[in-house]
Amino acid sequence: MFAMYDRYIKRLLDFLFSLVALVLLAPVFVFIMAAIKLEDGGPVFFLGDRIGKDCRKFRMFKFRSMVVDAPDIRNPDGSTYNAKDDPRVTKVGRLLRETSLDELPQLLNVIKGEMSLVGPRASLWDSLESFTPEEMDKMKVRPGITGYCQAYYRNDLPAREKRLLDAWYANNLSFWLDVQIFFKTIGTVVRKKGLYTEHKEN
Repeated sequence: MFAMYDRYIKRLLDFLFSLVALVLLAPVFVFIMAAIKLEDGGPVFFLGDRIGKDCRKFRMFKFRSMVVDAPDIRNPDGSTYNAKDDPRVTKVGRLLRETSLDELPQLLNVIKGEMSLVGPRASLWDSLESFTPEEMDKMKVRPGITGYCQAYYRNDLPAREKRLLDAWYANNLSFWLDVQIFFKTIGTVVRKKGLYTEHKEN
């Protein structure tokens, strides 16, 4: 049942929903792209190397929310640094992050089959060697635009705990779990819960 849902049903729903969303959200895409370009003239998209299903590398799309050539700053647990007063974040980028609109271009990754609407958070490619055996199950499924950790905790957990929860999700994947996560995500975004990560420790 797991394989049928993940390989066929989930993939079909991902593709159809993303295709419709891209059409409906086209005006929003144009507005955001114009705002980013007008602020500093830099590129509209940020492309980052991420770990995909079965540990395959892929490039994840996001709307650029930081200044061009921003330095890479990490928390002690290896997660990316993200603070309310982070000077690397542009004015437009801060709004995009608070509303999660910077994630919208990942619909393109879903169309390409690299991501899913719901799944584990895509980890940084250079973090692959730091995964423990019990965390590796996270890569059994496609990473998602939203997921269990994003919906219920967002950035309120250290990286290790999030990886274990993502592995749990991958081993318990079901249609109803995805439905619960989808609707929980809406509430989390509206409440702006767990936006920042600068307080995380090992």
